[in-house]
Amino acid sequence: MSFSPRIIAFFLAVLITLVSVAFLSFVPDVTAAMLFVVGVACFFATFFFVFYTIDILVFREVEQIYKTIQKLKIRDFDISRKNLLRSVNPIKKLNSEISVYVTKKQNEIEELKKMEQFRREFLADVSHELKTPIFAAQGFIHTLIDGAKEDPKTLDRFLNRAAKSIDGLDALVRDLVTLSQVEKGDLKMHFEQIDLKHITEEIFEQLETKAEKRGVNLKIKPKTLEKAFVKADKQRITQVLTNLVENAIKYGKDQGKIIVEIEEDKKHFHISVEDDGPGIPPEHLSRIFERFYRVDKSRSRDTGGTGLGLAIVKHILNAHNSKITVTSKIDKGTTFKFKLAKIIESSDEKLVDGE
Repeated sequence: MSFSPRIIAFFLAVLITLVSVAFLSFVPDVTAAMLFVVGVACFFATFFFVFYTIDILVFREVEQIYKTIQKLKIRDFDISRKNLLRSVNPIKKLNSEISVYVTKKQNEIEELKKMEQFRREFLADVSHELKTPIFAAQGFIHTLIDGAKEDPKTLDRFLNRAAKSIDGLDALVRDLVTLSQVEKGDLKMHFEQIDLKHITEEIFEQLETKAEKRGVNLKIKPKTLEKAFVKADKQRITQVLTNLVENAIKYGKDQGKIIVEIEEDKKHFHISVEDDGPGIPPEHLSRIFERFYRVDKSRSRDTGGTGLGLAIVKHILNAHNSKITVTSKIDKGTTFKFKLAKIIESSDEKLVDGE
């Protein structure tokens, strides 16, 4: 329970008045009128003295604290001087405001520490990822310079390997640039009408050779689906689906199957990319969209890739006001899901945004 200066002054005045009158009542020849006058005088004198003492001391100190805060230029300290000084208990209110502010700043400090740790890890990952193809290309080229170029077979083989390393480096740099642009909002999305089924069929054609090498069967569901018009950036959604299907081919099982299922509701098409591969362990699911995070580092490097694909996928879908989710069961497969805004064709209008 909080007490205002007036209440505190009142109770102290009553207490002191009662004590004073009680002592005076034992003095000989003191009349009731005298006791009344002394009581009234004592009450008012005590009341105003205590009230103004507390009021001046408390409010003066609070105002000084407020001025100190202003000098610190803490703009996000949302506190009104007028409301503060008129508060029943300004010290309690100020303490509450400061506690909230300290908590907020503590959270910001913790977030900055996490970002600093993330920055260090990111720089270490980038350095490592860049170093691998550069050292590989250097090794092949220096071997050729040292004399291996005299052998035509060795020359051809080493040049191909050096070119492959340089291609990997180029892909890594391009992915880094794309990811940076998407995260900063510099990469603008060009929203238009696109047909998800047609795009998926084109991706299947492009990846057909890779799928045949592993005996993977690519399917679109439902079979009765004719068109799936959505409002999206064609290039970026193609990049999203290509990455998901290509990953399913790389990390799925031989002689397996990959299903791209497109389901619709009133406002969206829901897209899922499912494989029947070995699955992803539960402890990795929450981190697979992080930059350079790999579930199986050695296997990931053998199958290629920059380690940035899923991070880019996440940011592209975020730019489409969508989120990607993943579910996986060991030895049963993995499924990635997201949704896109639906576009409906009508007789009155050529295109009507489903949203």
